[in-house]
Amino acid sequence: MGIYNLFDSMVQYISEAVARIFGPSDDAYPVIGVQPFDGDPFYESNNSDW
Repeated sequence: MGIYNLFDSMVQYISEAVARIFGPSDDAYPVIGVQPFDGDPFYESNNSDW
């Protein structure tokens, strides 16, 4: 019986991992859409007079 229980628990562990990887996403991100960029990009100057 011990080998059967060990094999059963290994199969259950692996099948739960596969179901988690290939199952539907459970992310709880808000649906806000694409946000526009409101700032100016940073351009590092070549001037080294800090």
